[in-house]
Parts: sequence; structure tokens; C-alpha cells
Amino acid sequence: MINGISNVTQVNNVQNLRKTESSAKVSRDVDSISVSAEAKEMAEAYYLEQVAKETPDVRADRIAELKEKIKDPNYLNNAVINSAADKFLSAIGL
Repeated sequence: MINGISNVTQVNNVQNLRKTESSAKVSRDVDSISVSAEAKEMAEAYYLEQVAKETPDVRADRIAELKEKIKDPNYLNNAVINSAADKFLSAIGL
């Protein structure tokens, strides 16, 4: 019959102490990140795609109609110019 092994617990205590001491020595290096040129290009392409989705489509028929109206010298008067300026300023948030 074995009554007890007291030396084993002493060895375990020493091993646990050594584990704690070695884990306490943590390096305090500064973290950093670098972004590749390819990732930057992909981010810019994604941004431009989002802007394109939010931008209204160009209506070629309306542009052609406006070009014809501008050819008429009587069309451009102060009322039309002021109206266009007001619409432009409200479109950009001013």
C-alpha cells in the first residue's frame, strides 16, 4: 500500500512556477499594418463603383432636346438662366 507521494506535488509546484514566469515575459512590440498597392486599387475601384451606382443615368434624349433649345437665341433669357442656376445650386446642396 502506498501512503502518499509528497515529492510529486513539490515537483508540480516548481513546474507551474516556471510556466508562469515564462508566460509573464510578453513582448511589447508595436502592431502595424501595411496595405498593398493592389488592395488600394481594389478599394478605389469599389468606391468608384458605389459612386457610379448613386449617380443618376444620363438621359441622351433630354440632352439632345436641350441642345436644340439653346440654338434658339430667344430661349436664353434671364428667367431661364436664373432657373437653371437655382436648380444647379439646389442639386449641390446650396
